[in-house]
Amino acid sequence: MSSGVAARCDAKKLVRSPSGLRMVPEHRAFGSPFGLEEPQWVPDKECPRCMQCDAKFDFITRKHHCRRCGKCFCDRCCSQKVPLRRMCFVDPVRQCAECALVSHREAEFYDKQLKVLLSGATFLVTSGDSEKPETMVCRLSNNQRCLILDGDSHREIEIAHVCTVQILTEGFTPGAGSTRATGMFLQYTVPGAEAATQLRLMAGEDANGSKRQAAAWLAAMHKATKLLYESRDQ
Repeated sequence: MSSGVAARCDAKKLVRSPSGLRMVPEHRAFGSPFGLEEPQWVPDKECPRCMQCDAKFDFITRKHHCRRCGKCFCDRCCSQKVPLRRMCFVDPVRQCAECALVSHREAEFYDKQLKVLLSGATFLVTSGDSEKPETMVCRLSNNQRCLILDGDSHREIEIAHVCTVQILTEGFTPGAGSTRATGMFLQYTVPGAEAATQLRLMAGEDANGSKRQAAAWLAAMHKATKLLYESRDQ
């Protein structure tokens, strides 16, 4: 893809929705795979009471819609304004308490893990049934749509085509504090191919901190995978 075409694909525009200002991709097809669409608001006539505390709406108790779930709440149950980057809002938006907690947790991904994924890390990459690994740097593309692997060869994998991600660990039971990520098993589809392509990425020897960087990248990829599957379910 030429730089001019890439720039057009990555172009963004400012739009105003009922929920607030959003900076969205100019072409919807090139949006981040981690993004979420704005929810349909529960119609005012269908929510005479707060959907959390059951308070009756009147001239004093006004109704508000959570920008993440679209449900109706009173001011007390929907008073927090929290950044909602997965919907590309420019400013913090009103959310119910439950949704605000989720958005706060996701903020760590955008503030920390996403930067790690964009920076990349070095792995020993084995493709399919090949026994010879290739040393490659794996990183997330700037538009978050592709995994880019660079070494003696070059490979780009669209995130939307990834069907399986399994983080490989060593240590005690996965999830325990002493468990360390050492690699990743990845399957993705290629248009026109009958079977999924398999890749195995393993952290190499610890030279100049590369193994620690790879472990951090894998941990960030684990978080990204959870967000990806959540966005597919919604």
